[in-house]
Amino acid sequence: MAEPATPRRSKTRRGELEMPLRLAVDPRFQDRERQPGLDLLRALAIIVVVIYHAALFGFKLPGRVDRFGWIGVDLFFVLSGYLIGGQLLAPLARDQRINLGRFFARRALRIMPAYFAVLVIYFLLPSWREYPEMSQPLWKFLLSIQNVALHGGTAFSHAWSLAVEDQFYLCLPFILLFVNRWPRSAIIIPCVIVFGGILLRTFLAWQNPAADFGVSFRGFQAWIYYPTWTRLDPLVFGVALAAIEKFRPQWWKGLMNCARWLWLPGVALIAFGLYLGEGDYLSVAACIWQFPLIALGMAALLICALSPRLPFRRVAIPGAAFIASIAYSAYLIQKLVMHVVVQFCFEHSIALTSVSALVLVEICVYAAATLLFLVIERPFLQLRHRLAPRRANFTLNK
Repeated sequence: MAEPATPRRSKTRRGELEMPLRLAVDPRFQDRERQPGLDLLRALAIIVVVIYHAALFGFKLPGRVDRFGWIGVDLFFVLSGYLIGGQLLAPLARDQRINLGRFFARRALRIMPAYFAVLVIYFLLPSWREYPEMSQPLWKFLLSIQNVALHGGTAFSHAWSLAVEDQFYLCLPFILLFVNRWPRSAIIIPCVIVFGGILLRTFLAWQNPAADFGVSFRGFQAWIYYPTWTRLDPLVFGVALAAIEKFRPQWWKGLMNCARWLWLPGVALIAFGLYLGEGDYLSVAACIWQFPLIALGMAALLICALSPRLPFRRVAIPGAAFIASIAYSAYLIQKLVMHVVVQFCFEHSIALTSVSALVLVEICVYAAATLLFLVIERPFLQLRHRLAPRRANFTLNK
């Protein structure tokens, strides 16, 4: 993981080297290897999120197993913390400066083009929306604060997680620069964020009681589920793993060697976190502990995906790399597509829980995501590669 990746190239008839065809699909891998373990996690994350959101439109799976799909967002957060944290920590580990201009330019060219393209659809074509009412005014989307005081059941509400990540990208470089000047804060700041989040969720849960028992779901959505200040656990755990990899190689080696023993505890933590949320009412305990338990479990699975002692790092699952490449586009456009498929099923008397409808909605989401990726996202990734190339020794999958 820490060593520079060797680009794969193929020979032409004249013996000249050229980039492989698969690099024409995703420009992010023009000078580095893909990592199958990270591709698998990102693919799983978007698959379960799409299944979860499809169920909200009526495309429900047997046994309602789809209700757990929201945890895919937490997996995205752990991945972002590890990948973006690794990019920023790499130069600091070499006693070099963080190039803030390159970092923010790369983030903008990666995130903004597809995001603004979908945002234009939502605001200029209201008949295409999944709900008539927009979740937030336009200015909040433009400033990436659409997750503040947000309620579900509104159009483009799933963009809340993009706001969390944008705010994370904005603050993280300066936090790491501060930590680099005052090394003791490397322990203090993560602990303050994690334990402060636990205390804050406790306070907010008690401040939003339900009419009968437990916590008000509407209050939970607005002040605990969507806001950045209560959802930082997976991002912090991801950055912590990146810091261990860059600054404590012996610790990292120990984690890699122990990975075979971490997958079961990781799954158990996720399962217990989900169990806390089961029941007829939303409990205070679930509001407090569900997010950090699931985040810790996801971090354990990330270690398993990176460890050379497990097959996830070495064996590429067919299709996982492609789904991972279009995951961002799929996340953006999914509800617009689901809305169209619902209308189609109603017009043709197709039950939303039928196998044909379940397959159709998945195919349509990933087909639309592929189109958005090829038309909008990919050209700007190519532009990013020319204007703000990553340093040659970055080996991360972002």
